[in-house]
Amino acid sequence: MSRSTDLMLTALAPAVWGSTYYVTTEWLPGWPPMTLALLRALPAGLLLLALVRRLPTRRQWGPVLLLGTLNFALFWSLLFVAAQRLPGGVAATMGSAQALLVLLLARGWLGTPLSAAAVAAALAGVAGVGLLVLGPAAALDPLGLAAGVGSAAAMAAGTVLSRRWQGDTTPLTFTAWQLTAGGLVLLPVALALEPAGPALELRHLGGLVYLGGLGAAVTYALWFRGIARLGPSVTALLALLSPVTAVAIGWALLDQHLSTLQGVGALVVLASVAVGQWVASRPVGMRGSAPAPAGLPLARAAVPGRSSTLI
Repeated sequence: MSRSTDLMLTALAPAVWGSTYYVTTEWLPGWPPMTLALLRALPAGLLLLALVRRLPTRRQWGPVLLLGTLNFALFWSLLFVAAQRLPGGVAATMGSAQALLVLLLARGWLGTPLSAAAVAAALAGVAGVGLLVLGPAAALDPLGLAAGVGSAAAMAAGTVLSRRWQGDTTPLTFTAWQLTAGGLVLLPVALALEPAGPALELRHLGGLVYLGGLGAAVTYALWFRGIARLGPSVTALLALLSPVTAVAIGWALLDQHLSTLQGVGALVVLASVAVGQWVASRPVGMRGSAPAPAGLPLARAAVPGRSSTLI
């Protein structure tokens, strides 16, 4: 499969994630954030487990629990807090630091060369989403901003460690394990700390099905597939598409005003993604996607000969 196809399939994930903010605020208002994250992760994970019919080995449970906590339990809980306390476009743009964090973490944890051009593209993306934040309706709640930054840091760490620990495990199986692990981590915390959610309505059910099905099971399988095939640094830059989608949805469906400055910000973000992919397509950038180190738990337990169901 060509690199351009890999890029397009991976880019579908953050494009869909940009709609999370609209669905959360319009279809699921008032739901406790950790309960929302739980209901998004655990049912989807159990459904995928029933499809792949494979459980982690004893060696794999530790890494899987950590990844499930970072990529889902912690990331989603903080993300829902940000989505509920900030306008959708603003909440989405808080994840813009993820690309830069992934570049730095990949350098330290995977030994991936740190390209000045890639760093510049990531910084340009941060500047672009900063312009998006400057809209007239962008009320900046401090707790919401902190939650947004924290969610970006959790996802960045999870992205890099996923590249390190996935090995030959198929993306669908890897997604099933992490969603289930993240849901299990969230279950006692949500039950202990949060009140029950509102009475279940049809729109709530539709929102949960959307977030857990397309917004989790499908998109994260594509995301982990992209991390394995393209590398975390290349994949992370595609995450900048999420705030652009969120702002576009707010403009189209919520009648939110889009200023000229915000339009410029969106163009800067798209340009930074394009430049980042161009840099990565060069031979030096391609060599920057380091393979997963041999001997790690997930790599040791991989089943030889099993190809990804998504490839």
